[in-house]
Amino acid sequence: MTADHLEVLREFLDDRPDGESVLETLLEVDAAHETWTFDDIDLDSGTFGELVSRGIVAKVDGAYRIAEPETVEAVVADEEREPTTGRDGGGLELDPDRISKAITLEQIQEAIALERLRTVVEVRALTALIGALLVVAAARMTAYRSVFQQGYVVSPGNDPYYFRFWMEQFVATASGPTDYGVVKEIPPGSIRPLAHATNWFFAELLGGGQAGADTVAAWLPVVASIGLGLAIYKISVLLTRDARVGVASVLVFAVTPVNAVYTGLGFIDHQLHQYFWLGITLLTLTWLAVDVQRRFETEPDESTAVVDHVRSPVSWAVAGAFGLSVAAGVHSWGGSPLLLIPLAGYVGLRVAMDARSGVSPVLANLPLLAGLALGTWLSLALHHRWGWQAEFIATTPALVLGGSVAVVALGELWRRLEVHLGGLIALEGLVAAGGLYAFKRLQPADWAEAMTRVDDLLFRTRATETASLFSTEYAVFFGPMYQLGMGFYVALAVLGWVAWLVYRRYEPGWLLVGTYTSYLLVLAGIQVRFAGQFAIPLAVLTGLGVVQLFAVVDLARTPVPFRNSAGSAGATRGSGSVAADGSGRIDGSGSSSERGSDGGKALEPSISVPDGRKLGYVIAIGLLVFGLNLIYVPGLTADLTYGEAKIDAVSAIDDHADAANRTYPQNYVLSEWGDNRMYNHFVNGKSRRYGYARKNYNGFRAGTDPDSRYDKFNRRVGYVVVNDIDADAPAESAQVRLLEEYGAGGNGTDGLAHYQAIYIDDEVAAFAIVSGATLRVPGESGGTVTVQTDVSVSGESFTYERSAAVGDNGQATVTVPYAGEYTVGNRSMVVSEGDVLNGTTVAVRA
Repeated sequence: MTADHLEVLREFLDDRPDGESVLETLLEVDAAHETWTFDDIDLDSGTFGELVSRGIVAKVDGAYRIAEPETVEAVVADEEREPTTGRDGGGLELDPDRISKAITLEQIQEAIALERLRTVVEVRALTALIGALLVVAAARMTAYRSVFQQGYVVSPGNDPYYFRFWMEQFVATASGPTDYGVVKEIPPGSIRPLAHATNWFFAELLGGGQAGADTVAAWLPVVASIGLGLAIYKISVLLTRDARVGVASVLVFAVTPVNAVYTGLGFIDHQLHQYFWLGITLLTLTWLAVDVQRRFETEPDESTAVVDHVRSPVSWAVAGAFGLSVAAGVHSWGGSPLLLIPLAGYVGLRVAMDARSGVSPVLANLPLLAGLALGTWLSLALHHRWGWQAEFIATTPALVLGGSVAVVALGELWRRLEVHLGGLIALEGLVAAGGLYAFKRLQPADWAEAMTRVDDLLFRTRATETASLFSTEYAVFFGPMYQLGMGFYVALAVLGWVAWLVYRRYEPGWLLVGTYTSYLLVLAGIQVRFAGQFAIPLAVLTGLGVVQLFAVVDLARTPVPFRNSAGSAGATRGSGSVAADGSGRIDGSGSSSERGSDGGKALEPSISVPDGRKLGYVIAIGLLVFGLNLIYVPGLTADLTYGEAKIDAVSAIDDHADAANRTYPQNYVLSEWGDNRMYNHFVNGKSRRYGYARKNYNGFRAGTDPDSRYDKFNRRVGYVVVNDIDADAPAESAQVRLLEEYGAGGNGTDGLAHYQAIYIDDEVAAFAIVSGATLRVPGESGGTVTVQTDVSVSGESFTYERSAAVGDNGQATVTVPYAGEYTVGNRSMVVSEGDVLNGTTVAVRA
C-alpha cells in the first residue's frame, strides 16, 4: 500500500507545479495537530478535495490527518527509498538533517517560483478580463460621432428622450443628490420609477444641471454594461472555475448585437437598468447555488456542508444582495413580473434536485428564501410609501415567495419520505396554479390589470421589436444570427448539454442558467424585445462552447465542466465538482480553481498564449464565430442613430424659435413619431409623449392640402419636419410638396401659404408654421395675379410663387410665408419677417 501511496504522491507532484508547496503546508498542519479540519489549513477547496480523493489525506472521526506522513516527508525531501511501514507500524529511516537542508534550500526556491507563477496567472487573467471589458465599451461606442455632434448629446432612438425628460425635470427641481424627495414625485402610473430615480441620482452626483444630465444620458449605459460584463465573468468562473470561459463569455456579451445596441452610448432607457439587475440576480443566485455544491467537495456529510452554508456570513450578505436585486428589478420596468417567473421555476426545480440528492431543501435554500423575503419587503415598501409601480407588480415577489416557501416545505417532506420525485413536481405545479387562482379570486382588479399588461407586452404589434426572434422575414434561421450572432447556435448545443447534466447530477448552478436561458428563449421567440435579457445567460453558455470548440481542434485545454461531465453519471451531490478521473484536479495546467465560495484561497485557471501558428488559428475561429457580430453591431446601431441632416434641422428649428420668441406649445415640432421625442427634446424640452405626432403626422403627410391643416393646428404646432421615405408618394401629397418642392409650388401646384422652409436637404426638410403676410394686389376683375420672390435656405435657392384670382372689387388676396421682395408683374413690394409671423396685411400699390 505504501509503494502505491508513493506513486500517488509522485503523480500529484507531476500534475501540479505547486505540489511540493501544498505538501509542505499539509505537513506543517499535521505536525501541529493530531487531527484537524479544513478550516485549519491554508488551501483552497479544490486542492483539498484533490488531496482527499487521491487518498493523501484521510478522514478520521469527522476530522482529517495525513494518511502516511512519513511517505509525504520522504517525497518532499526527495527521498525515493521504499517505505517499510505506515503511520502505526514504525517508519522510514529518514535523515532529519537532509530533510532540513532540502526544505531550507530547494523548497524556498520552489516557493518563490510558485509565487511568481501565481502572479503571472493572476496578471494574465486580469489583463484578459480588462481587455474584454474594453471590448464591451468599444462595441457600445460605435455611434460616438452620431451621439456627440454640433454640441448636442444625441441619444439614438425615440424612447431615451422620455427618460431624459424626467431626469432633467428632477435635476431642475432637486437641490442635490440627497434631496431624494423628488423621486417621490415620479408621475403616477410610471412603470419604471427606479430607472428614473437612478438616472437623476447619478446626474446630481456629476454636478446636476444640463451638463450632469447629458453626461449620464451619454455614458451611464456604457458604464452599466461594463458592470454587467463583470457579473457575467464572475458567473462563468463560478460555474466553470475557468478564467478562459469567463473572458470568452464577456467577449460574447460585448459583441452581441441586440444587447450592444440597446445599451449603447447615449441609449439611456430602461434596458440598461433591467439588464444590470438581472445580471446581479443571476450572479447572487449562482453564488448561493455553487457555495452549497462546493462545500460537498470537502465535507462528505451533507448535513454538515449545508449547515456550514447557512452559518456562513457571506451567504447572508449574498442573499441580501439578491433581495436588493429583486426589488430593484421590480421597480426598474413594467414587465418585471415576467422575470420572476423563471425564478419561481428555478426554485421548484432546485427543490426537486435537492430532494433527489438527499440534500435538505430547507437548509440549502434558506438564504435564497431570506433574500426573496427582503426583496418582497423592499418592493412593497417602495410601493406603499412612494407609490412606485402598480400594486400587482409590487406584489409579485410576495406571490413567488409564498409559492417558494410551500414547495420548499413539500421538498423537505419528500426527502424524508423518499417518495418518487414525479409526485413532488406535480404538487409544485398545483401550488403554482393554486396561487394564481387565489390571486385572481382575491384581487380581481389587479388580475385584470396584469392581464392587460401581459397583452400589451406580448401581443402588441406596433413596433419592430415586437416581432419574433425567429421571424420569417429573416428566414427563421438568420433572425437569431442578426440579433445574437453566430454564437447563438453554439449556445444551443451547450444548453442541451446543460439539460443532460442537471438531469443526471447535482448541479444547481447549471440548473439556474439552464432555467433562465430556456425561459428567455421562449420569450424572445414571442417578441425579439426580450433578446437583450436572453443574451445575458446565453453569453455564459456561448463562452463555454467557444472554449470547448478550441479544445476540440486542440487549440486549448478542455474546459473543466466538459472534463467533469465525463465522470459519474449518478445524481449524487458534489459530483460535478470532481474531475472524471476521480481526482480533484480543476485544470490540466495544474493551476488551481477560482476562490471557493467558502473562503478557500485559490487562483483562477491560467490563460496561456498560444504560439504563433496556433494563435492564428484561434483568431481565425474567433472571427468565424464573432465576425458577423462585428458587422451587425454598427449596422443595427446605425438604424437608430440620427444623421447630420436631422441635427441640422434641430439647430435650424431651435434658432428660428429663439428669434421668433416662441415657447411651448408654439414651438412644438410635428414629425414622424419615431423621431418626435428627439426633435421636441432639443427644441422645447417636452419629450414626454409622442401621441399627437403618432395620431396626426401620417395623415398630414399623405394629405393633399397642407394649408388646410393650419387652422386645425390651432397654434398647437410650430414646426413640421418631413423625412425622405422609401415608398413612392403621390405628386400632390404634402410629402412631395414639402420635401421635393419646398412648398414653393411647381408641377401644377401652387405655393403654400403657411409653410416657411428653414432647413432643406435631400433627406429632411423643416418648416416653420407661420401666419403669413397677406398681400392685397390690385388687378383686373376676373383675372389672376401671381406674386413671386427668390428664397435661399440651407445654401439652396429657389423661387417661391403663388397665384390668386382677382375679385369683383379689383383686389386679389395672397398669403405668403416668406419675408423678402415680391414682384407682381412690373411692380414690387417688401415683406418683413414680422409681417410673416404676425399675419400682417400689406397692400401693393397700383
